[in-house]
This record gives sequence, structure tokens and C-alpha cells, in this order.
Amino acid sequence: MGAWILLSGECRAEILEGHMVDQDARTGVFPGRAPIDAYGNGGFRFAGMSHKGSLLCLPSAIVAWTETAIDMLDPESFCRVFAEGSQIGFVLLGTGRAHQLPSPEVRRAFAEAHIGLDIMDTGAACRTYNVLLAEGRPVAAALLAVA
Repeated sequence: MGAWILLSGECRAEILEGHMVDQDARTGVFPGRAPIDAYGNGGFRFAGMSHKGSLLCLPSAIVAWTETAIDMLDPESFCRVFAEGSQIGFVLLGTGRAHQLPSPEVRRAFAEAHIGLDIMDTGAACRTYNVLLAEGRPVAAALLAVA
């Protein structure tokens, strides 16, 4: 099922015993889409692999996301989402263990990009993402890891 790829520039990935690995300026990238099999313990399992940390699930790839808390998020946190905006109808924002609203600036950036933003705790976002992905809907997810 899927393989890790090495990309030039900022986006690089390695596979090490089935784990997505971040080192220095390298960011783990899984090409394509996959359902989220599990979450918790500070990470996620998908496509037979595990990842510690937060994730962006985009039309092109599942990408390691450096954000760790809702209060850290700003519009720049979602630059990869906005770059693929023409393929995304809406984004599920998993805010960690509890539902929390992102800043007005983040919500405004999504409105200006004409991309819907549905905010929920990370568990609900994972379950909803899996259903919408299976339906072939134009969905993306930004998932903050749950400890």
C-alpha cells in the first residue's frame, strides 16, 4: 500500500521501521490519500504506518504538520491547504482533545479563500474525514495530535 518518497527542497521523508520520521528540515510526506486508522498517544496511524505529531490530510498527500496547539494556529499554518484550495471543498480542523475555536484571523482566511472550515475535536475530525473520504468528497483535514 503506498510508499514514502523523498522530495527535494523542504519536503523530504524517510521510512524507518514503518514510522514517518522528521529530521532537521525534513517533513514526512505520504503520497495520496488514506483513512486514519487510529489517533492518540501524540500521533496517528494510517496506511500501515505511524506518525508522531499533527497531520495535514490533503488531496495530494498526508503531510506532517508542525502545529501542536490551537492557539499556535495562524493563516500561515494552513498555507499548504490554501495552495490546494481548488481541490478542497472544506477542511475538518481537529483541535485536539476538546473542541476549541481557532482565531478570527484563521476563520477569516478560510472565508476569503472560499474554503469551508468545520471545527471539532480531533477524534470527531478523524471519524468524519474517513467517512467523507470513502464517499469521495472534496475534503481535507488539519489534525492536531492528542496526547
